[in-house]
Formats: sequence, structure tokens, C-alpha cells
Amino acid sequence: GVMYGVPPYGYNYLSPEPPLFATPFINAADGAQNTDPFPLTFPPHDVSAKNPDTQSFASVIPISADVSFYYRDVVPYTENFMFSFERQITAKMLLTMSYVGNQGHHILSVVSNNPSNQALCLSLSQPSEVAPGSPTCGPFGEDAVITSATGQVYHGTRMGIGPNYQEDTWQKTIGNSSYNALETNLRYVGRRSDFLLGYTYSKSIDQGSNLGEQLNPLNTETTRAISAYDMTHNFVASYNLSLPFERLFERKNRLTDQWSIAGTTRFSTGFPVTLYDDSDNSLLGTLGNGVNNYLLDTPDYSGGALDINTNPRNGRPEFNASAFSTESLGQLGNARRRFFYGPGISNFDLTLAKLLRLTESKSIEFRLEGFNVFNHAQFYGAASVDGEVNDPHFGQVVSAASPRLVQVAAKFTF
Repeated sequence: GVMYGVPPYGYNYLSPEPPLFATPFINAADGAQNTDPFPLTFPPHDVSAKNPDTQSFASVIPISADVSFYYRDVVPYTENFMFSFERQITAKMLLTMSYVGNQGHHILSVVSNNPSNQALCLSLSQPSEVAPGSPTCGPFGEDAVITSATGQVYHGTRMGIGPNYQEDTWQKTIGNSSYNALETNLRYVGRRSDFLLGYTYSKSIDQGSNLGEQLNPLNTETTRAISAYDMTHNFVASYNLSLPFERLFERKNRLTDQWSIAGTTRFSTGFPVTLYDDSDNSLLGTLGNGVNNYLLDTPDYSGGALDINTNPRNGRPEFNASAFSTESLGQLGNARRRFFYGPGISNFDLTLAKLLRLTESKSIEFRLEGFNVFNHAQFYGAASVDGEVNDPHFGQVVSAASPRLVQVAAKFTF
């Protein structure tokens, strides 16, 4: 594989723990001194298997938080499917129904290439199993040099690419995805009004919805779940209606003519809640490195009632947080990354417009536009619900979409 980013393969240094700005090679928490890898000596351009680089990498070993492209990566591709039919209901109304689907193959994904041996780390997490004065293994301790009670020295408990590396990842084209949807549209075009009604019923599934979501290095299929952007139901109506002020006032002139109201209304179910567990109790040591910003770990799910609350305006949690707990030591949590949904959206955007014709070629349009015009609180978005089991706000809604926005606009056409 080709590695990049951190020494000895690049000029980007990632500290193993948070440092202070003035002392970037010293851990802020415990004062531990990390090796300054700079300046680097890059190998010559003619390095090959027959002419290897012989310089010592001792100053940068063990290499941690580095990313490599897997040597057998291939080009990702998708297969797309669509079947549609239309029916003219009346002279002014058309119904369209479609099946839309796709399959994604060889999607670029991040997976640890040096995970910790969970059973070994668990056994070395017991003080009675290690020599007096030696550190024990445990959450975030998979890279410690541990001497067992029998005198055996372990340079960490990782397995994969060897003790010269710590938590590193491959970018491998091994992901897959699927999307299937029923799409319906009803279009009406009249003399004084028109509208378009659209409804989609869909399901999207993948192993990771972005490059930051790691795959399970022990079994990549276990991370397959509904996509972070999956939306089961989505209804959108757009419409435009000419206001008959000239009929109301029985007078047609520049003041009563050319009034209209238009808008967009949307009702949809919410995005899935993504679950995290930052405890590293799994003892896999799948730490973030700037590409994968979260651990692989998810909480344990008891199987109890979720009590989904899709209307958090009542002040109750979005789901039953007590049904989840921090994962058991030495075991990945049994909860899937995503399997239930957050609050949806019900939103109205409206525009009141008046076109004033000045001459045959010149006109001014005045618009009064309101977004979320009824100021309905929308607890909607991929990160609107706290899914980190160790956070004090776990299960709570923590963000909302924008409140009502009103603006006035004018457009001069000539």
C-alpha cells in the first residue's frame, strides 16, 4: 500500500494525545515527550524492491494515525435502474410513477489494518496478570509496553501489520451500498394555478455513509446499516396561484392585476440517529486519525422499548436512552450504527408577489418571501440528536433548523 500524511511518508505530524500549542511534541495531560521527527530525510527517487532505502526509521517508529491505500484497490462503480410510467388523468393533470434504484460497488472505505487483540488486551487489563509496576492494557491502552506476570513483554496488543505500527488504517474499495425508491409525481397546469405534488418512499443502506465511518476489521458486514441520509417518506408540494383581486374589486388595472402566491410545503420523516461509544471498551483501539474521526464502537442495546418521540417540543428525550449502555469490556457493542430515526420536518415556504407593468418592455416585481413561515420548530438534521452514549445529553435533541425568515425583494425587468 501507499501511505501518506505523517512521517516518514510526509510532513504532517499527528500527536498521539492533545498537546499544547507551544509544545506540540509533549502530551498536555501527562507531559510525556514524543519524538520530534523533523527534519525528515526522504529516500531517493530510484528506490525499489531491488534498491531499498536503507535509512533508519527509528525516530518515527511506531508509526501511528497513518492512512494507506490498499494495494488491491479498484475503481468504484454503480449500477442504476429506473422504470417509469405516466398516465394523463385529465387534459391538465399528469401522474408519473417510477421505481429508481442503484447498487454501489467497491466504495472507498476506511478499516483498521492493525486492530488490537481484544482477548489479549482483556487478559492484560487485570493487574494480577502483569508484573508489578508495569502498565496494564485497557481502553486506549492497546499500545502500552506491558510485561506479564510471567515476564513476557508485549509491545502493545495489536495484530495486523506489526509492532512498528499502532492504530493505522487502510482505505480499501470494499464498501457497497443500495438504494431503492418509489417516486410519484402529480402535476397540474391550469389557467390561473399550477401545482406539483411529489412523494418518495425509499430505503438506502450502506456499510459507511462517509469516509469517516470505519468498517469492522473483524467482520466488515456487521457495519452494514441504513444510511445516514436515509429518508423513508418525503412529500413535497410546490404551487403557484394567481390571486383574483380584479374579480374581487370588479376592476382590472395595474393595481389589481398580476398578484400571485406561491410556495413549497414539505413533510418528511427524519434522518437516522447515528450511535457512538467513545469509551473504547471494545479494546479494538480503532482511534480517530483525521480521516475516521470516530471510533468504530457503538453502545450495547438491551432490546427494550425505544419509545421514539418524533415531537420533542414536548421536552421529552427523542428516544429511551436507558435502553442503551456503554459496551462491555472486551466486546464491541451490539447496537447497529443506525437503526431508528430522529424527528422529521413539516415546513412551509410562501411568497406573495405583485408584478407591476410600467411599459410593454419594463416591469417591476415586488416579492414578500417567508421561509418556515409559521415558525414551526424543526428538530431536523443528521446530527440533531445526540447519539454518543457517554454524553450527558445522550438521547436529547441538540440542534434545530432555522426559525422563520422573512425577506422583501424587488426585481426590475427591462
